[in-house]
Amino acid sequence: MKLAEPLASANTANAAATAPEPAQTAAAVPKPSGKPLLIVKGVERSFQTGGRQLHVLKGIDMELKPNQLVMLRGRSGSGKTTLLNLIGGLDQPDKGEIYFKGHPFHRLNDVKRTQIRRKEIGFIFQSFALMPLLSAWENVELSLRMAGVPRSQWKSRVPHCLELVGLGKRMHHRPFELSGGEQQRVAIAKAIAHRPSLLLADEPTAELDSQMGAQVMAVFRQIIESEQVTICMTTHDPTILEVADHVYQMVDGKFVVS
Repeated sequence: MKLAEPLASANTANAAATAPEPAQTAAAVPKPSGKPLLIVKGVERSFQTGGRQLHVLKGIDMELKPNQLVMLRGRSGSGKTTLLNLIGGLDQPDKGEIYFKGHPFHRLNDVKRTQIRRKEIGFIFQSFALMPLLSAWENVELSLRMAGVPRSQWKSRVPHCLELVGLGKRMHHRPFELSGGEQQRVAIAKAIAHRPSLLLADEPTAELDSQMGAQVMAVFRQIIESEQVTICMTTHDPTILEVADHVYQMVDGKFVVS
C-alpha cells in the first residue's frame, strides 16, 4: 500500500516554547511502534446531492501509527472532514476497508462502532462543544460520566486532565469566563479524560488567533507524550504544519504530493 508523502516533519521545540506549563514534566515514552493503530485501504465515499451523486472520497490509503500527530490539510470541500468521520466510525465507506486496532469499522454496525468509540476514541471540534452553564471541571466530569468511567476515578482524573492542558488555576470557571484558547483546552481535556488511544480533531484552531492556535498545538504535543495517544486532525492553516509528524494534502477527495 502506497501512502501519500508527508509534507512536513515535527518541530516540537517551536511549539513547546508557547505551551502552558504543565503541572509536572511528563515521563518520556517509547517511540511509536511499527504496528499501525489504524489502516485505511481504498476508501471511497459518495453522497446524493440535488439529484446527482457527489464523489467526495476517491480511493484513500493511509495509516496512523501510535503516538503521532497527523494532519489532513485541504480546502473546504476537499473531503478531509468526511475522511475524519469515517476514521472515527461516525460513518461508513461505500468502498474500501478501515481497520482500527484490528476492528473492521467498514463491516461493523452502528452499535458496535459506538461501543468502540466510547472507549477508544475522543473527538475535538472547532466549536468547542462545551456545556455553557458547567465549569471546566464539570464539563470534563460529564464526559467521564457519559463514557461510563467509574465514579471512583473522577476525582483524580478531572484535575489531572485540566492541569495537563494548563488550566489548573481555571478549572472552576465557566466557558464564558475563559478565552477561546482556554475553551479549546477544556475541550481537549474532555476528549482525553476517558484515556482514548485516538483523538480526532476537526479544525481545532480555526476559531483561534495564531498565538492561541500555537498554544493548542503545543498542548497536543504534550498529551501525545504523556497520554500516549495518536491525534489526527484536519486543518487549512499552513502556519501549524511544522508541528505534525505527517501531513497529508487533500485535493478533490484524493491525497496528492505537493
